[in-house]
Amino acid sequence: MSLQVGDKAPSFEGVDQNGDPIKLTDFAGKKLVLYFYPKDNTPGCTLQACNLRDNYDALLSAGYAVVGISSDSEKKHQNFINKFDLPFPLIADVDKSIHEQFGTWVEKQMYGRKFMGTARTTFVIDENGVITEIIAKVKTKDHTAQILN
Repeated sequence: MSLQVGDKAPSFEGVDQNGDPIKLTDFAGKKLVLYFYPKDNTPGCTLQACNLRDNYDALLSAGYAVVGISSDSEKKHQNFINKFDLPFPLIADVDKSIHEQFGTWVEKQMYGRKFMGTARTTFVIDENGVITEIIAKVKTKDHTAQILN
């Protein structure tokens, strides 16, 4: 079953770059941008993270918290955050359990080879934990505009 706009967001719990727990209920009463991305320090993922960083004040002004999720480790996330001065937490979903809940761990194909990987997807979740938007075709250079428009 794949998630759709209007569905309750799956209740998740993971750890951020510092090993601190982060769960959906931490954002009760707030709007949340939950974005899944393939890998720290890759060109597209860096563009996306930096676009969100550069527009972070606009996202905060619109009432959004921002959390990124990939299957990278806490240490890789910490390095990524430090290197690009990211102001939001990144969840280390090493066991891919949150990816599974949101349907973002999928079979991909490149050069005729099939493999499992992250579908770059952003879920916009309202104050009540309901998904109000799913952005499956993420424009990494202009992602904030996709969220705010």
